[in-house]
Amino acid sequence: MGQLVAYTEMVEAPTPPDTSHLITEDDTPVDNLFSEKQQRLLTRSLYSSWPGPGEGRPFLVAANVAVYFSVRQPAIVPDIFLSLDVEMPAAWWETAGRSYLLWEMGKPPDVAIEIVSNAKGGEMGSKRQIYARARVAYYVVFDPDQRLGEQMLTVYQLQGNDYIEINENWLAQVQLGLTLWEGEFEGRRTVWLRWCGWTGNLILTGQERAEQEHARAEQEHARAEQERIRAERLTAQLRAAGLEPEI
Repeated sequence: MGQLVAYTEMVEAPTPPDTSHLITEDDTPVDNLFSEKQQRLLTRSLYSSWPGPGEGRPFLVAANVAVYFSVRQPAIVPDIFLSLDVEMPAAWWETAGRSYLLWEMGKPPDVAIEIVSNAKGGEMGSKRQIYARARVAYYVVFDPDQRLGEQMLTVYQLQGNDYIEINENWLAQVQLGLTLWEGEFEGRRTVWLRWCGWTGNLILTGQERAEQEHARAEQEHARAEQERIRAERLTAQLRAAGLEPEI
């Protein structure tokens, strides 16, 4: 009878790809003043006032951060991207944590937003194709100065291998909407791109929330003062009539 030999097959974890050649930052200032403010408006409002897509579901929103869809291809740098169910890398000073690496995060971003500043950026051509190949669910082009045409806001949704333009600005898969809002942000009144809820209510910045709370507190104080004056007037009227009001 032959001897049975027991053995254990050793299974090694796959070796992560070499990322030492990836360019995670180049220190080149490329943003114009409007784009810089617009990017902060879109990132700060979500972190200030949006609870996320659901309980226990984190999200990451960032501006001008390199997104690598392949270790062999150059990065693309969206003006804004939003990715659900991912967290900031713990070791964010290491190469693998400085950028959005799809193989580390496990999924592509859900939304990519490009802000048009000239007619040479390829927002409707090469960039759109890259985001489609990367399987980004929504691609948004904001053209505030109407450099590419009459339409200031264009929203695409991935269907199959390409994008189709959608008429609504509600991004159902991320439970957020986008809207054009004419108002003042950091001392400048113009048309801004804002996140919004299903009913169109804006996702507020921290400052807007503070101002809203302050206004609400002022209203409550004014209402309480009116009630106090009304009570004092009624007390005076009762006493003038020879009645002592009950305390």
